[in-house]
Amino acid sequence: MNRSSLVAAMVISLALLGCVDEGGKEGTSAASGNPDSGVEALVARAKSFELPTEWAAPPGDPLHHHTAGFAKILCSAVFITGLDADFAAENIGYFTSDYDERSKVTKREIDMERKLVHLTLPDGVVRTAKYLGDQGCVTYPLGENGLRFDPVDVTSSLPDPDAQPWPMGDQLPDEPIPAELDAAKVRAAVQAAFEQAEGMTAAFVVTWKGRLIAERYRDGLDFHTPLESWSMGKSLTATLMGILIQQGVYDLWEPAPVPEWQGEGDPRAEIRIADLLRMSSGIRCVNRGDPEYDSAMGYPDHLYLYTGGIDSYKWAATRPQQWPPNKIGRYRNCDPVLTNYLVRLGVEGRGGEYHSFPQRELFDKIGIRDMVMETDPHGNYLIQGYEFGTGRDWARLGNLYLQDGVWRDERILPEGFVEFVSTPGPAWEADGRPIYGGFFWINSTGAYPIPKDAYYMAGAGNQKTFIIPSHDMVVVRLGHYKGSSPGDEDLRRALALLVEAVPATR
Repeated sequence: MNRSSLVAAMVISLALLGCVDEGGKEGTSAASGNPDSGVEALVARAKSFELPTEWAAPPGDPLHHHTAGFAKILCSAVFITGLDADFAAENIGYFTSDYDERSKVTKREIDMERKLVHLTLPDGVVRTAKYLGDQGCVTYPLGENGLRFDPVDVTSSLPDPDAQPWPMGDQLPDEPIPAELDAAKVRAAVQAAFEQAEGMTAAFVVTWKGRLIAERYRDGLDFHTPLESWSMGKSLTATLMGILIQQGVYDLWEPAPVPEWQGEGDPRAEIRIADLLRMSSGIRCVNRGDPEYDSAMGYPDHLYLYTGGIDSYKWAATRPQQWPPNKIGRYRNCDPVLTNYLVRLGVEGRGGEYHSFPQRELFDKIGIRDMVMETDPHGNYLIQGYEFGTGRDWARLGNLYLQDGVWRDERILPEGFVEFVSTPGPAWEADGRPIYGGFFWINSTGAYPIPKDAYYMAGAGNQKTFIIPSHDMVVVRLGHYKGSSPGDEDLRRALALLVEAVPATR
């Protein structure tokens, strides 16, 4: 790997982690030499477009927020994935709950009967998360013992998966993989994905031309196990918006009809849906991965949207404008949260039931039964990163994109949408970082050892779903957060072997 590719790979990993305190790491891909010069250029260019608005840190004690994130992480790990609480506390989800902050919890209670997690801090504050069933786990607002919505039972209309062939079910053909593939290298790739125990790879799934050709799971897990997926949910968010565009509810290029932006003279009214999907709305929504971030600024919006115990849609919608739209690309949670806000408005605006919309209009159509999507206390889906899916389910979603948004002869996503999400956003290109499209990352810099036509869903802790059109291949890797770095080393070796094993077809 040459120096520029290595720098790009480092950048993407750090941006996805979103939990580095030193500003600038996100932007180093702009530089082929000194990374600091790239950061300075990114910051300077952003300042040239800066609007005269102010940022205020979210209210509350950061430790209370970290502990809310920790309570939710434990709740989801125990009641959704089925992990041991001690294992989860040590290895899962550092993103919304810094590892060091966890030691400050003085008492941990897990109520298996009522499906509650209580965490007590030295000042007596208790943060509680509750398992709700189909809406997963939700953290109570600070000082409260209830939610602001009634959970909804979401049921699939699909028949028993054991009675249906893949991909609509789980039956696999009892025959060897096609002769044109190098079976030995496919097996070697699977082995490589699990090479280092400290990599903590939990699931690895490979499909070719829609056929499942390889998979493996960590001991104790299987293809029914929903696993932490983090920001791969942003790509799921794009998919739900794409469905509403296909159904005529929205247009990709229209100004985003966020109610809070409709006042006379509000500059946010110029932000298009496309700008939200490209992470280039310009909304002032701080992330620790921003090149401009300084830890002295305080707790960032990017995390508060998970941990604040607030109406996250309203919080994102009331943030001011930092830059004009389509000028500056920044990886910030306000944009996917606002997109999910529009999804809710679009579904309910036509009389639909919001919480079952993803199952009815997407999951049932492509064979997904096990996806769990979590909400804030107001029932707003937080699928900028609070969702749990199986390896096979992410492979199904990847194949929807590999097939240009068409599944079993039904167009689910509009024509041109797949090209849109897999093309670098203009604001990112202007910064010399052609690595982000429409809630998908793009391999245009060759950060991964796969063709540059590849694009992928990605989440903290090294959750990945690669779509590789030139090889008609989808590759899913899920793992536990603590193993992110060695897990990525193993993933790279596995991908290199798969590209050798599977011939290019396009």
